[in-house]
Amino acid sequence: MSKKRILLTIIVLFGILFFYPYKNRTPIKYVERYSNEIKTEKVPGEFWLVWLYNNPIGKLSLEGLVKRKFVSDFYGKRMDSPKSANKIYDFVNDYNINLSEAQKQHFKSFNDFFYRKLKPEFRPINFDTNIVVSPADGKILVYQDITNQDFIVKGYKFNIYSFLQDSSLAKEYLNGSLAIIRLCPADYHRFHFPVSGTVTDSFNINGDYYSVSPIAVKKKIELFCMNKRSITQLYNPVFDNIIISEIGATMVGSIIQTYNTSKVKKGEEKGYFKFGGSTVVLFFEKNRVKFDEDLIKNSQNNMETTIKFGEQIGVVKCI
Repeated sequence: MSKKRILLTIIVLFGILFFYPYKNRTPIKYVERYSNEIKTEKVPGEFWLVWLYNNPIGKLSLEGLVKRKFVSDFYGKRMDSPKSANKIYDFVNDYNINLSEAQKQHFKSFNDFFYRKLKPEFRPINFDTNIVVSPADGKILVYQDITNQDFIVKGYKFNIYSFLQDSSLAKEYLNGSLAIIRLCPADYHRFHFPVSGTVTDSFNINGDYYSVSPIAVKKKIELFCMNKRSITQLYNPVFDNIIISEIGATMVGSIIQTYNTSKVKKGEEKGYFKFGGSTVVLFFEKNRVKFDEDLIKNSQNNMETTIKFGEQIGVVKCI
């Protein structure tokens, strides 16, 4: 076989691999909380996410390049550039973002828009001391009972020891409860304290920057235990100890913590994500919280539910 034919064969094979798979993915369905409608999520960068997590060449690109911190840092800096403000108009229109909720209407960069602050009246907070509220806008899954160290999230194992990387801390939350709030790029990207209390511990765990989209999670649930994350433990006299964790993701420029005191109030801003979708995870100790029935039911059906920061997600559990 001539060198030209060998080269042509390699190019053809590469082309076939590059565009594999051909079939469309299963649409991401979720429940709109107050209408109870089942809707289909519009995913920014959907083609590339499917390619990265399903295609052989995409997977090599993911492991060799895309998951690396410098890639997300590079893109994050681009989103800080004044030129990036040109992307705001199309993004707002594509994802039907209501800018009237924002405290300001003009932005210096895409990131300035991305982590915009909202007017308080658009996110009323339930201040009942027996209620825990969502720390962020997004789509939520709840697990009332984590019965052992390996529990199931959407059909896949999730290990609390791997996630927290602290055996003594993990033991405190075995048989406890878990909430996962996934933020899409179109969501409000500041996160807040779900209850009032005292911050008793705070640390970071280094890791990679995989996507947290359902497209990625379906292929690699353990990525929650592989991505960079911040861990904060909060003591509340009603709910006892709670862990609040923010998880980095592909193209998340940074996780920024803005609180500066150990005494915090429910609804007070804790921090924000720069560009990219991401996740906030809450851990509760055993028999401390009872999640709302609609969230439990939808989660048991492997369906996320839309949630807004400040809305009730659970109450103190009466034993």
